[in-house]
Amino acid sequence: MPGLLAVFRKEMADNFASRRFLIMFALIMLAGLSATYTAAQSIRSSVSESDPWGFVFLRLFTVSSGTLPSFVAFVGFLGPLVGLAMGFDAINGEYARGTLSRVLSNPIYRDSVINGKFLAGVATITTMLVAIALVLAGLGLRMIGIPPTPDEIYRLVFFLFIAVIYVAFWMSLAILFSILFRQSATSALAGIAFWIFFTFFISMIAATLAQALFPVNQQDPQTLVDNTNFAMAVARISPMTLYQETATTILDPSTRAFGLVKLTELIGMVASPLPLGQSLLVVWPQLVALVSETLICFGISYARFMRQEIRA
Repeated sequence: MPGLLAVFRKEMADNFASRRFLIMFALIMLAGLSATYTAAQSIRSSVSESDPWGFVFLRLFTVSSGTLPSFVAFVGFLGPLVGLAMGFDAINGEYARGTLSRVLSNPIYRDSVINGKFLAGVATITTMLVAIALVLAGLGLRMIGIPPTPDEIYRLVFFLFIAVIYVAFWMSLAILFSILFRQSATSALAGIAFWIFFTFFISMIAATLAQALFPVNQQDPQTLVDNTNFAMAVARISPMTLYQETATTILDPSTRAFGLVKLTELIGMVASPLPLGQSLLVVWPQLVALVSETLICFGISYARFMRQEIRA
């Protein structure tokens, strides 16, 4: 694909040199350092009781001190802002500067432009999250003095993969809006509107619909199960819900299910941590849905950009 490598290198250089990337990197790093420091203090004060199965190191990323959310929660909340900031002017910014027609006048295919921008964005997100995770892991290791086991390292790697896919979804959504709207401000506002809807309103809408369709009856416990299952199904439309469930299950081996669990399902269950393969099976539907949403957003962006008229 002629021109893909050139576009990729150019976008990578622009991303790492942009002030918006440096600001978001500093914001997530500061939030992660604060969350990890407070979590490490909590773990160090009660290390013998922190995890009966020995998964102490992973708790650096999942434990909340009460005053600050965990690092996983910070990524779930701030990650969309990173993706939106990297993609809201990916295409319409080129239109505004008049550089898109000049780029395409060279022997560079049109699909190389959007593919290079997306791949460079994913590479930038991966570099940022891996760097932050390594710094936080070093800080936590210094404070608690307990090295991670191989299983914990594998789980942390899978968590980083999930986080990259999650942030890439918001970047692909921002790229889509940058293609649909010619003004960068409009595409940014559209992305923020979707972020607010999926973050704050989807849970309220899910609870309202569940109560309307399956009103809870004290005489019939099955209505409570139907109500909870329907509310969770609607909430899983949000990529934030999918990310939270997937990340929590991967980093917490004791997680076996979501929602209400019947007593009959607990018969014969052994109180022990799940292997990594079993944890992946628990969240496989959520992981597939998250990847699918990302690919669908980018696929729509790709199809729309390939058919869009570009003039000098």
